[in-house]
Amino acid sequence: MQLREFFIGVCLLVGMIANAQDESGLVVIGDMAPEFQLNDGKETITLSSLKGKVVLVNFFATWCPPCRKELPYVEEQVWKKYKNNPNFKLLVVGRNHSQEELIAFNKDKFEMPFYPDKDRQIFSKFAINTIPRNYVINKQGKIIYASTGFTLDSFSEMLKVIDKALKL
Repeated sequence: MQLREFFIGVCLLVGMIANAQDESGLVVIGDMAPEFQLNDGKETITLSSLKGKVVLVNFFATWCPPCRKELPYVEEQVWKKYKNNPNFKLLVVGRNHSQEELIAFNKDKFEMPFYPDKDRQIFSKFAINTIPRNYVINKQGKIIYASTGFTLDSFSEMLKVIDKALKL
């Protein structure tokens, strides 16, 4: 019985930490998003080239259980809904991953494109640590949503922010 109580206590502590104010973020809602460049081997994208679009930047790692839980939701509820919308861009960024690692990880799991950030050059402009991490950037380049970790509630809130930003 003591082990069960210990496990419950650890779970509660982890939940409290996850819900505490995230001090590992370097940018917050209201900040202009930092400029960056991504290349997936097919195209090079800069944030400035996406001005006029709503952009979702999703940082993940292949080894991260919450990230792996979140990615199917990103595919189903973001990518499939908005992939043909000319005013939206989804950037799923593999923190500390090469393009080869992302290709091996994906291997027919997802349709959405993945972008490598092998040396954390992009991630380090947004945060120090902690993934998954999402940022919604409006058409003017301002961060209008930021989250750390994955819960269905925060994901639903993010979808509302994206919908509202696309209507503006």
